[in-house]
Formats: sequence, structure tokens, C-alpha cells
Amino acid sequence: MVTQLHPWSRYVAIGDSFTEGIGDPEPSAPGGNRGWADRVAEVLAAGNDEFSYANLAIRGRLIQQIVDEQIEPALDLRPDLITISAGGNDVIRPGTDPDEIAARFEYAIERLSRDRATIVIFTGVDVGFSPVFRGIRGKVAIYNENLRTIAAKYDCIVADQWALSEIQDQRMWAPDRLHLNSLGHHTVARMVLSALNVENDLEPLKPEPLPSTPWRQARVEDLQWAREYLVPWVLRRVRHQSSGDFVTAKRPDAAPFVVEPLED
Repeated sequence: MVTQLHPWSRYVAIGDSFTEGIGDPEPSAPGGNRGWADRVAEVLAAGNDEFSYANLAIRGRLIQQIVDEQIEPALDLRPDLITISAGGNDVIRPGTDPDEIAARFEYAIERLSRDRATIVIFTGVDVGFSPVFRGIRGKVAIYNENLRTIAAKYDCIVADQWALSEIQDQRMWAPDRLHLNSLGHHTVARMVLSALNVENDLEPLKPEPLPSTPWRQARVEDLQWAREYLVPWVLRRVRHQSSGDFVTAKRPDAAPFVVEPLED
């Protein structure tokens, strides 16, 4: 794996399922998932025995939970690089205010800026391609504009998922249509490394043309998806439950990130 020299030696990732790596299963990884953050850490750790990485993200977390549960533990690890993606679970909930969510996000960034670490934040995906989430596209756009203002104020790096047209493709998403699959996480990892200006040898995805799906088959798939993912999600909302209940961080400590060489 090729990488240029970079200034970071201690990376901490915080957030929700997106940063935990849900949708990118890897049985050998802590927590059973890999994800874009692990992929970024793999590149940053290459050739640097002093590099350490922690991932405090937990699926289902709302922004206030991330503020309350993850910021102080992250700062205690003394990182010089922090990534934070938060607010997505709040934005998709009916009746929430993107301006109010952004105010909580700014409070998080203000606290994370204490030790002058490099901070990377993420805009939300342009969901216009998704029949399920197309209706909240304007809400996501408002939240993104707030995030850009916060990034400028606190000198954060913006990993711009809104402009990442490659992931506006169902082939990049897991069957639940909420989380990226392995290809999606790989694509986001490439974007983050580009935002950090870190050279690497991760190859861009070159997908085959999207096969057409007969109308009847598409409707069957929609019904299967609703039964398997949408109904349980609604029931958790009614019961005030989270998919992250009883789940702990997969990498709670900043430890050396060892990349095993691939066999020929």
C-alpha cells in the first residue's frame, strides 16, 4: 500500500453507524464491520509504526448522544486527527429542525477544537436518487449549508458526500438502503483521503452498467425491504429504542493499527 508522509499519528473517529462501518461486514475486524474509517486508518498507518487509531462510533446514535458519550472520551485519547459524522439520524426523523441539529453539531465542534486537532466533517448524501428519502432532500441540503458554515468558522476539512455522485447509486448501498455496502465505504474512504490530501493506491470503482430491473421485480424487492428493514425501524421509533442499544465502541482505545501484508 502506497502512501505519502502525513502529519497525523493518532486518529479518533466518532459518530454513528456510518462511521462504525455498518454495511461493510468483515468478521475478522473488531465489531464484525470494517467501514470507511478503518479503510482510511489502514492507509494512514502504512509505514508508520507510531500510528494509533480508535473508533468510538456506535450505530443509532443521535447527535446529542454523540456529544454526551463520545466527545470527552475522544479528547482523552489526545488525537491529532478527528473525524465526526453526526446528525444524520436526527435529520431523517420527522419533525426535526436542521438548524437546531446544526447548533448541537457546532457545540460538538467547538469542544473538539480544544486541542487544535485536524477535524474532518461530512455533509449528507444527496438523497434525490432514493425514492425512500427523496422527500427530505431539502432538509439535508439545509443541514449541509449549516455544516459548511461551521467548517469555515472552525477551520474543519469537509468530506463532501453531497458532491460524491458515485454513491448516488443503489449498487453502493446495503440491502437495508440506509447504510453503504463495501463498495460505498471504499468510495467514501477514497474521498476522505483526497480531502486529507493523502496519496494512496486505492483504486476507484469501475462498475458495470446498472442492469435494468423489471417493474414487477422492483415492487417485490420494495415489499421485501419494507418487511425486513422499514417496519422494524418504525417499531424501534415507537418504542424509543435504538439499533445501538447495548452496543459498545468497536475500537475504544487508540492502539497501533497493524496492517497485515496481503499474500501473493
